[in-house]
Amino acid sequence: MSAVRTWAVALTGVDGHMVEVEADLSNQRPDFRIIGLADRSLGEATQRVHNACKNAGLELSSRRLTVNLSPASLPKQGSAFDLGVAVSALATSGSLDAASIARTVHIGELGLDGRLRPVPGVLPSVFAAQRAGFEHVVVPHANAEEARLVADIEVRAATTLAEVAAWHGADVEVPDVEPIRASAVAEEESDAVDLADVIGQEDAVDALLTAAAGGHHLLLSGPPGAGKTMLARRMPGILPELNDEEALEVASIRSLAGLPVAALNRLPPLEAPHHSASPTALVSGGSRVARPGAIVRAHRGLLFLDEAAEFSRQALDSLRQPLESGTIDIQRAGFTVRFPARFQLILAMNPCPCGNYGVRGAECTCPPIAIRRYAGRLSGPLRDRIDIDLQVARVAASRATAGERAALTSDIARARVAEARAGAAHRWQGTPWRVNADISGAWLRQGKHRLPSEDRASLDRALERGVLTLRGYDRVLRLAWTIADLAGRNRPGREEIGRALFLKRGLIT
Repeated sequence: MSAVRTWAVALTGVDGHMVEVEADLSNQRPDFRIIGLADRSLGEATQRVHNACKNAGLELSSRRLTVNLSPASLPKQGSAFDLGVAVSALATSGSLDAASIARTVHIGELGLDGRLRPVPGVLPSVFAAQRAGFEHVVVPHANAEEARLVADIEVRAATTLAEVAAWHGADVEVPDVEPIRASAVAEEESDAVDLADVIGQEDAVDALLTAAAGGHHLLLSGPPGAGKTMLARRMPGILPELNDEEALEVASIRSLAGLPVAALNRLPPLEAPHHSASPTALVSGGSRVARPGAIVRAHRGLLFLDEAAEFSRQALDSLRQPLESGTIDIQRAGFTVRFPARFQLILAMNPCPCGNYGVRGAECTCPPIAIRRYAGRLSGPLRDRIDIDLQVARVAASRATAGERAALTSDIARARVAEARAGAAHRWQGTPWRVNADISGAWLRQGKHRLPSEDRASLDRALERGVLTLRGYDRVLRLAWTIADLAGRNRPGREEIGRALFLKRGLIT
């Protein structure tokens, strides 16, 4: 018969592209070839398909079989094409309904025994199929839950190749076998933490609230035991929940990273990589297949770098471009991938290697050059991209042992943050921005949102003296608008500008 077709999905980052899997028989020397810019793991599908068909009781033709993956110019990686290749190859002999497979998308890896194994990236693949207008998709049993998160498409979960072939009209006995399940991934059990547990750090809590309300980046500097990590860990609890679109983005990235996805999680993600993480682990990469790094997994959430000065200078500086653009581009010889990376950065660091510099009653044993070198781990351009730079001190014993809880709980703080964000979203409606941290500096320095010269006089002086760069100037303006939103004011004045200058550089005006 003529060539038969079915469909699969190729992923570049989190974007799915429909791939036509076309199979054809010819009277040349018997062979089985896959063409269309397939990588090595996909090229090995020929042997997996051969054995899977045999062990499932399905016969492949002994003639020359060619499977083409179109468009041929699109790079294709991974074993998720196995099922599509097998179905199209079987259909060339007429044992499967060609019309049925032509309107179905097939995703899954084949085991040699004919069972379907789970693959990463099923959620963005099914989403791409749904956007392309397909109504039917077949996925491995272990990926069924995440596939069904996509609406308006029928998801069929298959255990074996024989089961899929029977759905398309093959006369084959479907064995009763145990489905292959996804590998169990140990999840960190997050303790219930509340902002009310933070005692005696009013300035730090206020800075945390400002950062959450405006989506601002935050640096906490202070001695060990001052509560920097405790503050950062409470940040997700005061952020607004993700909407449907954002939750689907986060789940798609999680799926692409090979992590289990059973439901849409509304809590913003928190990524906290160890300070030994390489630049590739931090920002994404890979030689053959691009894998999402920590900044991508933190998309729509928080990236917390504890002991930030212990990270390599190269790893920290690799954050500069994503902080500005909200994306990360991975360019290799064979492919180019763009990942979303719009995250909120929280850094925590000690004042010196021993941690006692400037601490009352403690002795710092670090020489001055070591202190300067330690502080210099965070380059000037990276610090310039930080909105809030706050010094955190240790809490006095009298307050720590008082047995009282702070009046500001996470629930109250979340309500205040949501109210401030709603005010900002209303003000910026009709623009592509939703939070103050994303606003273009030109919009704040020009036009109807330009503040009166008398209100921004201290800010202008800081720019003229070289204390601030123009990027820092814009970040102070954004901070001032967030402080005004939290206070319920229509626009910032001198007080808000002064507070924003202090949070940015510790400048008191």
